[in-house]
Amino acid sequence: MTVQEALEGENAAEARGRVYSIGPQGTRPYGGSPAWQRKYFAGIIAADLAGGLLGAGLAFAARFGQLDHHSRIYALALVALPAVWVAVLGLSRAFEKRYLFVGTEEYQRVVHAAVALTAAVAIVSYGLELPTSRVFVLIAIPTAAMFSITARFAFRKWLHRLRRNGRCMKRVVLVGHESSVAALIVQLRREHYHGLKVVAACLPTERPKGALLDFDTRVRGSFDRIAEAVAVERADTVIVLSCPEIDGPALRRLAWKLERSEVDLIVASALVDVAGDRTTVRPVDGLPMLHLDHARLTGVRRVAKEAVDRVGAAVLLLMLAPLLLGAAFLIRCTSPGPALFKQERIGKNGQPFTIWKFRTMHTDAERRLAAISHLNESDGVLFKMKDDPRITTVGKYLRRFSIDEFPQLVNVLRGDMSLVGPRPPLAIEVAAYEADMRRRLAVKPGMTGLWQVSGRSDLPWEEAVRLDLRYVEHWNLSLDFVILLRTVTAILRPQGAY
Repeated sequence: MTVQEALEGENAAEARGRVYSIGPQGTRPYGGSPAWQRKYFAGIIAADLAGGLLGAGLAFAARFGQLDHHSRIYALALVALPAVWVAVLGLSRAFEKRYLFVGTEEYQRVVHAAVALTAAVAIVSYGLELPTSRVFVLIAIPTAAMFSITARFAFRKWLHRLRRNGRCMKRVVLVGHESSVAALIVQLRREHYHGLKVVAACLPTERPKGALLDFDTRVRGSFDRIAEAVAVERADTVIVLSCPEIDGPALRRLAWKLERSEVDLIVASALVDVAGDRTTVRPVDGLPMLHLDHARLTGVRRVAKEAVDRVGAAVLLLMLAPLLLGAAFLIRCTSPGPALFKQERIGKNGQPFTIWKFRTMHTDAERRLAAISHLNESDGVLFKMKDDPRITTVGKYLRRFSIDEFPQLVNVLRGDMSLVGPRPPLAIEVAAYEADMRRRLAVKPGMTGLWQVSGRSDLPWEEAVRLDLRYVEHWNLSLDFVILLRTVTAILRPQGAY
């Protein structure tokens, strides 16, 4: 038996949870979790305890420095804060599996816990007239929160590395029409970090006739054989895609069948990619209705994003000044021409602006494009070529680590761009946009975004557009924070950097 087979056997035997459906109340207990999940939970709980201890220790050292009669009561926080911090995280549902492993909700829960604990301490201190050190509180709790977020991010990256190698995966049976099943297979194989491995499919017909013929996924019959397919494939998850054949009563009967073997049931709504967490289920006369909130692209959150962009850009420019000067010096020394390259791009609401980058090509790059245009490796409007002969020697390294993009911090400081957002398009791209694609222009373009952390130039054109549209529909500050963290790891990887 190979390691992969052993891991799959472990997943099939142990990764069992209760059946749930997507919705505000959908959750599962931890009983029956596989070994890797138990290790994951133990790790993040230990990290949260360490964060509470570190926060209390730093706050005590900064506020008091030594143990005396006045500071003795605060020394108890070294013991109390770790336990209280973990308890508050639990009340904020930061340990629920539906918020872990992928997405930004886990980090939002940690932030909510920090805000709630700070507010609780303030209210109790004011109500009972307790002399509480504000410095201690304002150091201890934010430190604990930052440590917990960083540790959870590190554990998540560890899990994603394992999943990249085919470990810690769930065995999935897809149910739906052939084209939808094939599209989801492609997406799950590309986005392996979700931990879903498709092992079989059930279609309206007994055999594939179109899109699935190009895949090695087994078809286990029609919709009336889903439970049999789960048993044969030792699956622990069933994903039902949107299709008219599986209505409410059929889905309910399927849930009853799967409940006996405690297999996860996931219903993939066609609205998820459009609305995401802006959908809520509200009962209307006993019927569950899916309510769709509008994307909030203005207001306080927009002002907060602007402030974070400007302050972040200024800080990064100061920190990276030596690197920027060194890059400019190398460009000027190794090839004739200016160190900076400027180009017109299209920004928010279709307004043009000048983008700044380090020059990575020879100055005659535009004239040489016609000679190599037949070598285009992109399926979109842009010309992309892995071994483009127009790129300078220094330019290859600048592109490899995305250093050529750093002058765009000036664009962010000026307000033309954001740190995180859709990719800034050329005017020729915008002219070829379909109606839906113009939604990308509702927000400022970004130096980084979902398109960069998901594969950069290796992404198909349609996938890059879909990721940009997803960002516009789902954006929030916590998502920006996660994308910025993932950008650091994306820069260190060579995939798509050309």
